[in-house]
Amino acid sequence: MVDEAASYFHCTDRERAIFEAGIKLGSIYHQYVGVPMNLSNIEAIETAIKQSVMVQPFVEKAEVKINRAMVKRSTGHYKYVTLKGEMLDVYLTIKYNQEEVRARMRYIKELDYPLMSLEE
Repeated sequence: MVDEAASYFHCTDRERAIFEAGIKLGSIYHQYVGVPMNLSNIEAIETAIKQSVMVQPFVEKAEVKINRAMVKRSTGHYKYVTLKGEMLDVYLTIKYNQEEVRARMRYIKELDYPLMSLEE
C-alpha cells in the first residue's frame, strides 16, 4: 500500500508505527469513555470499538475487553454504568511497511491510570 501522507512524516517506519498506535489508542479512549452501558450491551460495545478501529489505516488486529466485574458492581434496577478508562483492556497490532508494533491500553492499579504502552 502506498502511503500518500508519508512525506509529512520525518521519522523511521518503526516510529511511524508507534505514532499510529498512540493515535488509535487515544481515539478509542476519547471516543468511548462515557458511553452508557450495562451487562447486556458490553459485547456490542466491545465489537463497536474493535470494528471502528479496524477501519483506520495500518491496523492489522484489535482485541477489546471491558472489565465485566467492574460493570456488575455498579448495576441495578435503576442503574447503568458509563464506560471508564480503567474498564478497558485493548490490544492493537499496527503494521507500517515492514515494521509491526503491538500496543496496549490497560488499567495499571499501582499507577491508578489507564496506561497506553508498547507490548512489543
